[in-house]
Amino acid sequence: MSVKVEKIEKNVVELEVTVEAGKFSAAVNTAAKKLAGRVNIPGFRKGKAPRRLVEQAVGTEALYNEALDHLLGPAYAEAVTESAIDPVDRPDVDLVQIEEGKDLIFKAKVTVKPEVELGEYKGLQVEKEAVTVDDAKIEEELKRKQDQHARLITIEEGKAEEGDTATIDFEGFVDGVAFPGGKGENYGLGIGSGTFIPGFEEQLVGAEIGQEVDVNVKFPDEYHSEDLAGKEALFKVKIHKIQRKELAPLDDEFAKDVSNFETLEELKEDIRKRLIETEEKRVENAFRNAVIAKAVDNASVEIPEVMIDKRVDAMVHDLEHNLSYQGLNLEQYFAYTNSNETDMRERFRPQAAESVKTELVLEGIAKAEGIQVSEDELNEELKKLGELYKQDPEALKQSLIARGELEYYKQSLVNDKTVKFLVENNA
Repeated sequence: MSVKVEKIEKNVVELEVTVEAGKFSAAVNTAAKKLAGRVNIPGFRKGKAPRRLVEQAVGTEALYNEALDHLLGPAYAEAVTESAIDPVDRPDVDLVQIEEGKDLIFKAKVTVKPEVELGEYKGLQVEKEAVTVDDAKIEEELKRKQDQHARLITIEEGKAEEGDTATIDFEGFVDGVAFPGGKGENYGLGIGSGTFIPGFEEQLVGAEIGQEVDVNVKFPDEYHSEDLAGKEALFKVKIHKIQRKELAPLDDEFAKDVSNFETLEELKEDIRKRLIETEEKRVENAFRNAVIAKAVDNASVEIPEVMIDKRVDAMVHDLEHNLSYQGLNLEQYFAYTNSNETDMRERFRPQAAESVKTELVLEGIAKAEGIQVSEDELNEELKKLGELYKQDPEALKQSLIARGELEYYKQSLVNDKTVKFLVENNA
């Protein structure tokens, strides 16, 4: 087999592949035997008719198509390897010559991975934030714990305040007509929680038990129901019950109740330690991402649209997968967000393009620096993965191979090593 490579436009090449006549004839003979088992030819058992009669029965075109089904794929794959190109899409195949006794010739036009023009990626001098945790953050966390462990008490008299939970009946009207889904009974609403339409909860502040309140609001223009979006509405609300949080004092007894510590100071110190650990991780991730972003910004690459489209496809698939855990599907999501798939895919494109560029730049840097993952390193990472998920590392490896994902996994490890290289060479 021989291959000619021609670059016909940026990121698109055309392979002219020539398959020897003998190889094509062998494929045609094999195809005839397979077709013989599918057709009825008088005087012969299935699979036993001579090729000439099989060809007469099915036609030469069908015979050639059967041969091509089994020959083109391997021939194209061999041509890709021989020409050292990196396709990112399915090829557009055009038959140039197909005749038994002659070489089979076909052309395959395909989009390939683009070349990256690397900019500066060492000595970027990205500054890392300082890790700081002040007393205000510790007090904020203490108050959160205090609020979390508060006791709800029902007040006998008084007015609703911010932070109270009011049990209410309500019914909504637009232009004096009740609308579907706008009615509820004995609903527990946290005042200030932001659960209801903006402006609703604020108008309950100051209301008393047993009081009926008219609440006037306007539905947001982006409201998920088109029938209500942007419209003025009146809600008739009756207050049945008001519950208020009773906060425990912040003292040693509180520390004992909500933790394993004996004193409030010990609890504060533990909070400080955990906040510092969280802040260190946040700062490290932000620093790492900033180094990557600067290296990517310094590089130039023209990304084929098909690569962006595929990344958008993956993002849509991930969203659909995540929604399924919430018992939702894309149609429900579109109805709730008042959008559609076209709008969503368009919103995803900038992020998808940036993601693809980042991967291409990291691959380019790895190639320039000779960064690779050895078999020992791969096995070590699989061992860690196996320990994490309590699975046999070899079984994990075989699973990745079976799904055709081992090379993707190895590339992710190369990317991790490349990022580590960038961080280490930032100064």
